[in-house]
Amino acid sequence: MAGFGIRFIFCNIAICLLVCLFLLAKRALRGCLTSRMQFNLWYALLGALAVPFLPIRPAGFSPFFIWLGKFNYAAPLPATAKTQSGAGWQAPGPAIHLDDFTQYVDSGTPPVAGCFFCGIWLAGILAMLFFLFRSKKRLDILKKSALPLQDANIRALYNRCLRKLDIKKDIPIYCTAFLHAPAITGLFTPRIYLPLHLACDFHAADIRFMLLHELQHYKHKDAVANCLMNLFGVLYWFHPLVRYALKEMRTDREIACDASVLKLLTENEYAAYGNTLINLAEKNASAPSPFAAGISGTMKQMQKRIAHIASYQNHTGRANRSGQSGCTYGGGQSEYANGSGQSGCIHATGRKKLFTNKKGLAACAAITATLWGLAPLLSTCAADVDVYQWDVSSKKVVEIDASAYFQGYAGSFVLYDLTKDAWHVYDKNRATLRVSPASTYKLYSALLGLEAGIITPEQSRLPWDGTDYPIKAWNADQNLDSAMRSSVNWYFQEIDRRLGMPAIYKYVKRIGYGNQALSSSVRADTSSYWMQSSLKISPVEQVEQLAALYRNEYGFATEHVAAVKEAICLFSSKNGPKGARFYGKTGTGCVDGKDVNGWFIGFFETGGRTCFFATNIQGEAGATGSEAAEITKRLLPGMGYYSFAKGLSINKF
Repeated sequence: MAGFGIRFIFCNIAICLLVCLFLLAKRALRGCLTSRMQFNLWYALLGALAVPFLPIRPAGFSPFFIWLGKFNYAAPLPATAKTQSGAGWQAPGPAIHLDDFTQYVDSGTPPVAGCFFCGIWLAGILAMLFFLFRSKKRLDILKKSALPLQDANIRALYNRCLRKLDIKKDIPIYCTAFLHAPAITGLFTPRIYLPLHLACDFHAADIRFMLLHELQHYKHKDAVANCLMNLFGVLYWFHPLVRYALKEMRTDREIACDASVLKLLTENEYAAYGNTLINLAEKNASAPSPFAAGISGTMKQMQKRIAHIASYQNHTGRANRSGQSGCTYGGGQSEYANGSGQSGCIHATGRKKLFTNKKGLAACAAITATLWGLAPLLSTCAADVDVYQWDVSSKKVVEIDASAYFQGYAGSFVLYDLTKDAWHVYDKNRATLRVSPASTYKLYSALLGLEAGIITPEQSRLPWDGTDYPIKAWNADQNLDSAMRSSVNWYFQEIDRRLGMPAIYKYVKRIGYGNQALSSSVRADTSSYWMQSSLKISPVEQVEQLAALYRNEYGFATEHVAAVKEAICLFSSKNGPKGARFYGKTGTGCVDGKDVNGWFIGFFETGGRTCFFATNIQGEAGATGSEAAEITKRLLPGMGYYSFAKGLSINKF
């Protein structure tokens, strides 16, 4: 299956686990949480659900994403590869060219399965948007048909409710015949709608409860929650668990509003408030629109809300002689008047409330931290991001500013001075970002071919199969030196074909090459795993690999390592400065006909020094190995490491 489909599946499995974990944590800690806290926690979940649509690069889960990245997909190389100008270093004397040709990968034609599922998802989004649009049109009709409330008694009651909640904003109230229960709509210009039959059958207590409930929606900005729920309902229309979670969120919103209203009431009024809800439930009065919040709801919601009201406690301490609570909530504060007019239980209640709030806040913080700690698992783009965890604690690393050399490209440069055991790094973040190695991997392909006996230092010739390649130099028999110099793809692909992917996979693991990722789709094709595919390496790792190759830390035959070194030797003291040798290999990755990934890696020996380097550039176009080599040519003398590089020239073919 394509990488897109795999990542989609993993992402949705992670969403299921995250939602289940959230619901379980909420249930386990509900004794510590107030109704308002339980509702506010949903914002943390919504934030986590937004992660798959954000271009984030979470670093905390790099091992997970490295593993997940192994499922990445790259289309196999077409029979006729697109070419790009190569690069070579030329010193005085016989010219030694190092050609690099672009590997073409077409990412613009994703697999059929990916297109199919993406098409279904987009079709579902369009359908959901249509339903929302239809609901919005109905709401507009409701607005046009509604009239400002004229009843003086209800308006006086409404004004008292506004003062009770200390709301200064003028929120208009309208009367309509198209609703069975009150509702509030509007994000920036809120309006309250009161059904005509309630205004006609004026019952002061019921209308007061309803108005207090709708104003609580305004006070707690529930219109924002409505917009977010609608948004995630559209994006996750296909996900039953997310849709269930959004329903629960709506229920918690109403319960939180109920609790806020109950704080304003006496215990004697709780039953009356519950009866008001029951009367609305009997009329099956649901909210008129996804853009509205109202006191009514579905039967299941009403059952939960009635159960909450029945079990609601105001924690006010003792009762007075009349059987009423000695402490009643007024505006959210506990008040009890004893004979002297002073509070008789406010101190005890205050301590208990403070303790409860601390427990609730701690529970909220724990759930939120857990959610956001796991949120990177949901990132669909994170599987494409692979970062090398470079331990610099015991290294001498100097960060340099080489931005002047990389104008027009995002890139990085890494140099390791073996003699001084010192690192010089430009753009450390990109220096640890893994990308496709392109043709730079041919060093290690050649080494494996030598170790396996497919080629030898003395006899490395492979016959041309007669295929007419667009690069003239490829249309002939090749040996290791000529194949490396002209970057002949078919030569190294033939070595890989004879080796087989099991041997290659074992080899990549043995030398610890980059992310060591060979996806199942790539393992079936030995021709493309290093061409903008799942195998990736960072500039820092390129340098570490070169240093390990130079010192033969892999334990390969000395003559095989020497043969690979000789194949990438651009010049030596015979045709360059005395005592100097320079080795290098370019690589270019091309996607959809554009050069997006350019490499130049190598090492040099001069003046008793041995240094290893890697230059990588990224761009929308023109990011070739040739350009990376040009940047290196200018950068090294600027650092004072390779003064005779000024005399070198880049040949382009």
